[in-house]
Amino acid sequence: MKLWQKNLILILIVVALAAIPLWLCRDAEFGGADGQAEEVIMELAPEYEPIFSPIFEPASGEIESLLFALQAAIGSGVVFFCIGYMVGKRKKAD
Repeated sequence: MKLWQKNLILILIVVALAAIPLWLCRDAEFGGADGQAEEVIMELAPEYEPIFSPIFEPASGEIESLLFALQAAIGSGVVFFCIGYMVGKRKKAD
């Protein structure tokens, strides 16, 4: 099997892993752990007041998701740049 065929199969698997839950659970709400934790805390201790409040509150959930994805992309870019730099440095030394 050629390299491009393996890559194509892996890409299709990743797309399927992302799409299947959305297809099977059409009416589901895919919320984050923060919202669920806040609900449990308010249920257990209604008098609880958070110590910290957000500095910036996005206008909508979509913008919040976009900013989270952007943060994850920048972080992974930095990590993989550093890994690539170290691998290149080691290959140059050899």
